[in-house]
Amino acid sequence: MPRKGRRSKTSRRASAAPQIPLQERLLIEALAECEGNRVLCTSIARGQFAAAAHERLAEARVTCHFLDVWQAELTRNEVPGEVSVLCTADVPTDEVDIAAFPVKSTGDAELTRDILQSGHLALRMGGRMLAATDNSRDTWLHDELRKLFPKVTRRPQDRGVLYLATKTEPLRKVKNFEAEFAFRDEGRLIHAFSRPSVFSHRRLDLGARTLINAMEIRPGMRVLDIGCGSGVVGFAAALRSENVSVLAVDSNARAIDCTIRGAIRNNLTNVETLLNASGECGEPRTFDLVLGNPPYFSNYRIAEIFLEAARRALKPGGEVLMVTKTPNWFLEHMPRYFQHVEERPAKNYSIVAGRQK
Repeated sequence: MPRKGRRSKTSRRASAAPQIPLQERLLIEALAECEGNRVLCTSIARGQFAAAAHERLAEARVTCHFLDVWQAELTRNEVPGEVSVLCTADVPTDEVDIAAFPVKSTGDAELTRDILQSGHLALRMGGRMLAATDNSRDTWLHDELRKLFPKVTRRPQDRGVLYLATKTEPLRKVKNFEAEFAFRDEGRLIHAFSRPSVFSHRRLDLGARTLINAMEIRPGMRVLDIGCGSGVVGFAAALRSENVSVLAVDSNARAIDCTIRGAIRNNLTNVETLLNASGECGEPRTFDLVLGNPPYFSNYRIAEIFLEAARRALKPGGEVLMVTKTPNWFLEHMPRYFQHVEERPAKNYSIVAGRQK
């Protein structure tokens, strides 16, 4: 636990400065061997490799790509203004000389394959890909790179591995990592799209199903689906009754992309989307119902954002429904925001409900 008491401004600044992850340090060290004026990268922190590439390759145009708008916003505050920080559903495939990707050994395998393939598509012939992992015994990333490049140089380090490869030929086959799936609600077939990094890729999450079953949608309601993922809960709400309007919000650019595509697929003109990480949802105190399926990581920090957003969004007397496997935290904290907080048990989950004060 942190020690109590005051700290100097210097120590506070030092503690706030993000550490450079091992993977990005390995990529930065490899910059000395790279040449080119166009650099594409991702980051698992705050764009440290992008900043180093801008400094060491003085004439280079550096693009650092994110799928999550919160990470992108933090990075924009850390890197030089000349570095282009993008948050879009797709990794840019404009031609580049260098593509560099830090990879977490505990990360999403399909997302990593997707990003590596996008990097290969972006590389010019003779361009170089750099990839680094924090697993010193890695074989998986090596194998994936060998599917893309005929020759891959492996450089093991104490706690990780750096890989270097040169593009010598185009890909013979470009793999599609997207998925379309369908589910039923009250006898109606609803379609949805998903992609790697979007919550519950390729299927309807059981928590989302629990939330759909628990919600009561009346004509004319305005509904906020916060952390919408592929949009499944919002689609079900939009189709339940007449003159319902839904705003679907997520911090993941791919989630918003999938929700837009799903709304078109289901012929829904009453679903709007918003890419946002702060919980802002347009005009406050105008929603009748807020629906949320908060993630379990981040020590409930994201759940707090969901609750704060719901409080701002709801009309007096409006209802919030949160689906969770850990209802005790919500039962303890939701009364700070709402009244009439109660647990409604469901199979394997609980719905915790509250009313706007």
